[in-house]
Amino acid sequence: MPKIDKDAFSQAVYDIVRTIPHGRATSYGAIAKAVGYYNMSRLVGRVMSECNSSITNIPAHRVVNSQGILSGKDAFGDSSEMQELLEAEGVIVSNNKIKNWKTVFWNPLDEINI
Repeated sequence: MPKIDKDAFSQAVYDIVRTIPHGRATSYGAIAKAVGYYNMSRLVGRVMSECNSSITNIPAHRVVNSQGILSGKDAFGDSSEMQELLEAEGVIVSNNKIKNWKTVFWNPLDEINI
């Protein structure tokens, strides 16, 4: 397996995340597939945890795990911030999980030309 250029990988992840529409969410795995690294969802999670959304305007709160669970909420300053940001966009969250996940889920491979 070729060595990953972490800066290029991070930039590709950020570029995808910036295109997630308001009121929608996607998964770490869907982003990994969209950037061409099908088995790198954990690295996507790490990249997202290092993203300071308030400075970069990258909507990291729209990226969750494959079941719609807010698994990255600890990367936000307040553990309820991720949920609050999603709910402000009309996404319903209950017990740290997005309701109607199949409806809210945004698949970058289907939605944008990569």
